[in-house]
Amino acid sequence: MRVMLADDAVLFREGMSRILTDVGFTVTGQAGDGRALLALVRADPPDVAVIDLRMPPSFSDEGIETAAAIRAAAPGVGLMLLSQYVEVHHALRLMTDFDGGVGYLLKDRVSDLAAFGADIRKVGRGETVIDPELVARLVARRRERDPLDRLTDRERAVLALMARGLSNTAVAADLHLAVKTVEAHVTSIFTKLGLIQDDREHRRVLAVLTFLRA
Repeated sequence: MRVMLADDAVLFREGMSRILTDVGFTVTGQAGDGRALLALVRADPPDVAVIDLRMPPSFSDEGIETAAAIRAAAPGVGLMLLSQYVEVHHALRLMTDFDGGVGYLLKDRVSDLAAFGADIRKVGRGETVIDPELVARLVARRRERDPLDRLTDRERAVLALMARGLSNTAVAADLHLAVKTVEAHVTSIFTKLGLIQDDREHRRVLAVLTFLRA
């Protein structure tokens, strides 16, 4: 599988290139910013582009904007976004505004070579991968009045399995529930936690949970 990389940190980029080569990928191009990566992709589309979320010039959302430009120019290219931190709004946008073949992982995942390689291959096959830490970080947010106190025992059980990265189907199997029942619990959980403000955000949250890795 052919891969291209974009990260402004040269040492990280070179290290990732070596890692990917070691686990069987062919790295066909490297870039230090989104514009350079887009030019490389247009000239010779890879199977997957691995993109740092924050790159020059503003170090804000260049990665996801580059991903959008790549999807428009070369729809068959898988898109793996890497971030130092879980940035919920970017992850939700990736899951809902892109039609499959996308991933969002923390950079810490790169250290697990087998898992990282497997995730890139999933994205290259058109699947969606999202870091289970996304849910864990959302749950870890504490407020002056802990919203977790509002959850029922069953909702806490569902949430605990979600935080481990289980899909809705896997949660249903573990708790001996129907998938639709789990989906209803998920809606209730995120509403009680104050993470759903409107219908669009509701759909985005549910889309993320649908693609959590089992």
